[in-house]
Amino acid sequence: MGPQLSIGSWHMPLPRQKWLRVLIGCLLVVCGLLGFLPILGFWMVPLGLVVLSHDSAYIRRRRRRMAVWWGRRKQAKAAVKAARG
Repeated sequence: MGPQLSIGSWHMPLPRQKWLRVLIGCLLVVCGLLGFLPILGFWMVPLGLVVLSHDSAYIRRRRRRMAVWWGRRKQAKAAVKAARG
């Protein structure tokens, strides 16, 4: 089985060719920057970065740091909520 884009329990297969994955990721980011136009949306930027993170160590490290930060933030908010209630 080839590379997959996994977000939670949702999985989407990606092309096996590296150049095609990079092209798809770049197109998503560029089109996402034009999100003010009809049909296109700003949601395409993070999706494109996730696709690019499969082939770029720099983007992969940034994505992982964001995931760790988000998880810690979520735990801290849950702890504050539990302490209040």
